[in-house]
Amino acid sequence: MGIVMTNTRLAPASRHFRALLLAASVLGGATPALAQEADKASTVDELVVTGARVSEASVAIGTDHATATVSITREALLSAPAGVTGLKMLESLPGFNVQANDALGMYEFGNSVSVRAFNFQQIGFLLDNIPMGRSDQFGGSPIYRYVDNENLLRVTASAGAGDVSLPSYASLGPIVDYFTQKPSQTAGGSVSQTLGSDSLRRSFLRLETGEHAGFSAYASASIIKGDLWRGPGTIDRKHYEGKINYALPNGGNISFQTVHNDYFDYDSPSITKAQYAGTAGDVFGRKGRDFAYLGYVPTGLAPAVATVHGASVTGPLYSNANYAQYYKFAVNSRQDHLYGLTLNTPITDAIDLTTTAYYEDKEGYGVSPEAWGTSIASHTAEVDAGLTGLTAPKGIQYGLSGIDGTRKGVTGKVAWRAGFNKLEAGLWLEDDDYHRTQARYNVQNGNPDGAPLFNEPVHRQRNYVSTRQTAQFFVKDTLSLVDDRLKVELGFKATDIDYKISGYRNPADYINKRQPTLKANWKDDFLPQVGAVYNLNSRDQIFSSYSENMALPRGADDVFSAASPTVAGPKPETSKNLELGYRANRPTFNASFVVYKTEFKNRLQQFNAEVPGSTTLESFYQNVGAVKASGAEFSGQWKPDLLGGKIYFNANLSYNKSEFQDNVLNYRSSATAAPITLQTKGKSVPDFPEWLFQGGVTVEPTDGFVFNVSARHIDDRYTNFVNSEATKGYTIVNAYLDLGDGFAAGPFEQVKARVNVDNIFDKDYLGTISTTVNTPASFRPGSHRTIQFTLSADF
Repeated sequence: MGIVMTNTRLAPASRHFRALLLAASVLGGATPALAQEADKASTVDELVVTGARVSEASVAIGTDHATATVSITREALLSAPAGVTGLKMLESLPGFNVQANDALGMYEFGNSVSVRAFNFQQIGFLLDNIPMGRSDQFGGSPIYRYVDNENLLRVTASAGAGDVSLPSYASLGPIVDYFTQKPSQTAGGSVSQTLGSDSLRRSFLRLETGEHAGFSAYASASIIKGDLWRGPGTIDRKHYEGKINYALPNGGNISFQTVHNDYFDYDSPSITKAQYAGTAGDVFGRKGRDFAYLGYVPTGLAPAVATVHGASVTGPLYSNANYAQYYKFAVNSRQDHLYGLTLNTPITDAIDLTTTAYYEDKEGYGVSPEAWGTSIASHTAEVDAGLTGLTAPKGIQYGLSGIDGTRKGVTGKVAWRAGFNKLEAGLWLEDDDYHRTQARYNVQNGNPDGAPLFNEPVHRQRNYVSTRQTAQFFVKDTLSLVDDRLKVELGFKATDIDYKISGYRNPADYINKRQPTLKANWKDDFLPQVGAVYNLNSRDQIFSSYSENMALPRGADDVFSAASPTVAGPKPETSKNLELGYRANRPTFNASFVVYKTEFKNRLQQFNAEVPGSTTLESFYQNVGAVKASGAEFSGQWKPDLLGGKIYFNANLSYNKSEFQDNVLNYRSSATAAPITLQTKGKSVPDFPEWLFQGGVTVEPTDGFVFNVSARHIDDRYTNFVNSEATKGYTIVNAYLDLGDGFAAGPFEQVKARVNVDNIFDKDYLGTISTTVNTPASFRPGSHRTIQFTLSADF
């Protein structure tokens, strides 16, 4: 059965007329960043002061960009705790609310990001122009699996609208681009070793071939192993990267890169405020931020009782639901492999070509427990339906979810310089194939510590394949006017996404012996982006941008995995982003200030509702209407003369107000509850703080000595749609000390020692929120004080 969902748009003539109106009023609203290349020449003077952690204006305040676009420099990346993930790096940028389960952001399901009106799954991520696709932890390609900070050149983020030329079907505006270093022209390498809190051990090695007849290459490896900071279990990560570069005689280059990531960890639980406070009556007496899964199999728990075929049945010895608190029933494992081949070459003096082909292969699994009462009910239903090969549950179930799939695509862009115009056009094509399985199995003797018995499935949940075929096209013209003081961008993109899911999506498909195929299509042929940046003088700029975007519906697999085989596909989320900003660049400081307004329709949130065409109540992403957000962001750095240039400051401050514009109709909290209208109109979107602050002081009294202390404040946040619960804001203080820049010993150069201390004052707070509709939410507590010591050197 096919279901086609097409976004209705204005007629072509109306769309083109609207684009002309936008262009005529470009200073009032326009589009994405004017090219995010690092080698772009600026018409505004750079910051003239120097320092180990002072960024050029093009990086610090995004000089010459038509949007609020800032970067994290390589120096800042190398000063961060060793092994910090690609997502947690973003917390130093204005407007980005980053929450993590641990100091490095290693635990994948403990990460969350919001910026302006958008969350993690609505931000587009790229690695060296390779689009990263969905950011789902289960089955997606989240950026933190694909980077080591030692290999990065910079991270560039546009909080409101990324360049129209950057491919992404996830972005509703924000784009974050990760750029890796090129291989060195000289042979050698670098090495580092890190020891830290919670038995952390990290080793990093990078080897450089140097350049030979135009060829150069590097290969790197990092290995991380440590204990969970709360509860039993470990985190293990093996990560490998490599790049080969060939310099073409015409000034272009061909590069091949690859990333391999092997990750395994044990989970830690989200907890409610009652569990955190110790008032939930936990049978094991747990409370506080150290609330964790059990490192032992409990004893003395009474067997569970369930109703089977109308009769009361007492379960076996290990059937009590509290056995699910044993940590070996909460595991994640992922293996990801990415390959990319890029050609950059001039065709003529005025025409350049850039094209990238990529291939990604992934597999992994997750383990979660299932209560005996749930297992016996599902097992009985499937046996009654005639399914064979099933075994009765012996206790708590080993719930195994498997994923595998491939993602392959190609991007191409041509740029043509003609007079005061730079014309660009490009195409992106991608196929994403994803396979999901899920079943419940017995363990040996029913004991939670027993080996899983994969020859004893208790009941089956899923076995389906979903595909996404994406085509995206863009055209952009950048005009240099008024003696190059004014640059204007006019562009648009068109996005077309075909979706299909086939197979057993849920237990009901097994019971009804069906494997339906459902289809959907989301497209928009005209998503305009307009932008401008104007040089008031050699040190001041004003900029403005307007953009429209459409994204692949979040949780599409979950929506189409609902019980009914006729479930309708969701409408795509769409957004409009408007920015207006000012930049100043002075001999001792630079600063950027931007105001913005964002709105988007068809926001998808996960909550319970009756599946269309059935009486089944399930939790999946559903439309909660429109959201509007407005706010302001400030970013700047200052190196005052009065302190002799030995100390300098940086700060980011942002204000954001995000609100629902509609009530949620026909919400049901349970299968027996009557439908109600949730009064969400005018309520704040949960997990979006109004105020964010990041500030730091760096002291550099002499060469080879850099000390930095920084503070990050997150304001109060609501935790559910109806704003009946909130969590308090918090402030975290971090510091690092770098010693030895320029020091040499034997074959080693640039020998450095670094100490990082996160959460200096051991602040106890609730970080990542699992938001809810109208009930208390669950949280991941922030980690305790952590200390790292890193010794590194080049050779």
